[in-house]
Amino acid sequence: MCREVDLHQAVLAKNDATAATLRAELAARGTTVVNLLSSPGSGKTALLEAELLLARDRGVPVAALTADLATENDAMRLARSGVPVKQVLTDGLCHLEAGMLSRHIDGWLPDATRLLFVENVGNLVCPASYDLGESLRVVLASVTEGEDKPLKYPTAFGLAQLVVITKTDIAEAVEFDEAAFRAHVEQVNPGVEVLLTSARGGTGIGALLDRAVATADGGVTHAPVMARQEHIHRHEHGTHSHTAGSGALAQSGS
Repeated sequence: MCREVDLHQAVLAKNDATAATLRAELAARGTTVVNLLSSPGSGKTALLEAELLLARDRGVPVAALTADLATENDAMRLARSGVPVKQVLTDGLCHLEAGMLSRHIDGWLPDATRLLFVENVGNLVCPASYDLGESLRVVLASVTEGEDKPLKYPTAFGLAQLVVITKTDIAEAVEFDEAAFRAHVEQVNPGVEVLLTSARGGTGIGALLDRAVATADGGVTHAPVMARQEHIHRHEHGTHSHTAGSGALAQSGS
């Protein structure tokens, strides 16, 4: 058991080092990465498509990389926006890693890209443990998923710098309790902003883009308590944390 834990820590340590290098390299060329995490069926692709269209209309140089276990359906949808889009097939792997992202953007990502949106594999467990070199980590949940989602996936929601509620146009029909959801988010990640969106109805479209642009411009992002605690733990004890992305997140707003 100890050897398995040590191996896991080594894998995450290597990923964190790669992520830090990638973050620095992209920052040097003026590119900011936005990592989007959610369960399957949250409406992540629909919202991202709307945001990419708006970015194009506003003249913001953006690109999108979307990851799935199989099919290129999401990439084909996002390509309708007219911005550079690339599909990554993970062949069964339930998450992206920093090295994978680095390899896939090498030689593909346009030099002038200001924002790179990464649509992670639909999963709130594995992706939460891997820093991709992002400067903004966003977790999305639809109104159909239940108000207790943040409590069931505390690492994913606890490390988020922004939380987005999707499909709000059907919130009343599914009896979504927004106050309860917000309370649960606050419980695992005090102070994080929660946005309301509906790709179909148009509610909140542009808010995600605005937050991403503000991050690219050097604005202060939310620093999750969980990330700060893990940051302190690593420095005090010299050990690697199981909480991925904490190095980048702990620096935000400090």
